[in-house]
Order: sequence, then C-alpha cells, then structure tokens
Amino acid sequence: MVIEVFDEPDMAAARHRAGLRRLVALQIRDALKYLEKNIPDLQKMAALYMNVGTVDELREQIVELALDRAFLADAMPTDAVMFHKRIEEGRGRLTLIANEIARSAGTVLTEYATATRKLKDARAPKDVNDDVMGQLGRLVPKRFITVTPWAQLAHLPRYLKGVTLRLDKWRTDPARDAARLAELRPLEQRYLRLVAERKGVHDARLGEFRWLLEELRVSLFAQELRTPQPVSVKRLEKTWAQLNA
Repeated sequence: MVIEVFDEPDMAAARHRAGLRRLVALQIRDALKYLEKNIPDLQKMAALYMNVGTVDELREQIVELALDRAFLADAMPTDAVMFHKRIEEGRGRLTLIANEIARSAGTVLTEYATATRKLKDARAPKDVNDDVMGQLGRLVPKRFITVTPWAQLAHLPRYLKGVTLRLDKWRTDPARDAARLAELRPLEQRYLRLVAERKGVHDARLGEFRWLLEELRVSLFAQELRTPQPVSVKRLEKTWAQLNA
C-alpha cells in the first residue's frame, strides 16, 4: 500500500475521491459495462462535442459523474461497512442518474453548437469575437461535465443561449454591445488575473464570483433570459471588494 501526502487539502480530497470511485467501479463491473454501452444519444452528443474532445472522453466524464452522484454524493464512506452499504444504495439509481447527466450534457452541447455556429456566421470584429470565444472556452472546456459544479450544469444552456442572443443583437446595435462589454471587461479581467495568480488553488468564493460574472453577462446582453438573482456591475464591484478584503 502506498500512502501519498499532499500539501493542498483540495488535492488530497480529489485523490481520495478518485480512489474511492475506482473501488466502486471494481464492485459494480457488470453494471458499469452495461452503462458504458447504453448512454442515451452518446453518438449524437459526440458529433456536437467533436471540436472539444472525443467520444471516449465524453463517455468517461458521464460515467465518472454518475459514479460520484450515485455512490459518493454524501460524506465519504470511512469504513468497509459504510462503503458496502453505499454500494447497495447506489446500484439501483446509477442508470437513472447517468441518463439525467447525459440529458443535461446533450442540452449543453446543442446550445454550444448553436452559439459556435452563430459566432462563425456573425463575422464579428476582433474584440467581440475574442470575448465570445473566451466565454465559450470557459463554459465548455474538454471536461465541462466533471469540472462544472452540478448545480451550475443546469444553467450552462441559458448562458450559451445568451451568447446566441447577444450575437443577434450585436448585428442590429454594435454600439450597444461595445458599451456593455466595456462595463463587463474590467471586472472579468480582474477575476481572470486572480485565477491565473492562484494557479489552480481552489477558492470557493472566487468560484461563486465566476458564476456571478456569467449571470452579469446574461443581464447585460440577454436580459430576456432572466437571472435567478439581481445582478449588476455595481453589485459585483461590491462583491469583489468583499472578496479581496
């Protein structure tokens, strides 16, 4: 047995979870094999995902998140009895959870494809094109299913729909888009700078701010999609000040 020691608690927790996930997978080999072959609409999703990653990477993420949500969503099991109890509880809901994840991923990828196509057709100026490309890259990176917090995965289609609406509006009023982008950019640049400085170290408050920025984009560029809470540049400036206090 090899014991690894990590300086970062988050890294230690992630490795511990990955180890438990492997143990779960060994316990449910047959169910896992069935699941991997029966993810609904996988090939259709893979066609939408092809510019981001491969079908195997897509399948792997859906299975990984399904295992996490079916067996490891609560506090980590700390002994063999607790572990086996978790296996029995999770076995019956694994397929349902995987199907739900696949549906969510499919909706995200459909909106992503629409937004990407719209950006290509729009032939927007460099500042708008670069801004939208950056946003799309942050919303749908290669491992978007596993790196996006579960609660936020349901919001990704709305953010992506917001991109499409923004590009429609940009055509009719480029000056308005430029003014909104000028309001957003200082906040977003400060956030991205701090993320780069942290070099991957997890910060829950910074993570929350990242999603507030997406809500601000909806509020600025696609108000008709609504936001779950009131957001404005002024509110985010205040939140940023508290975050850095």
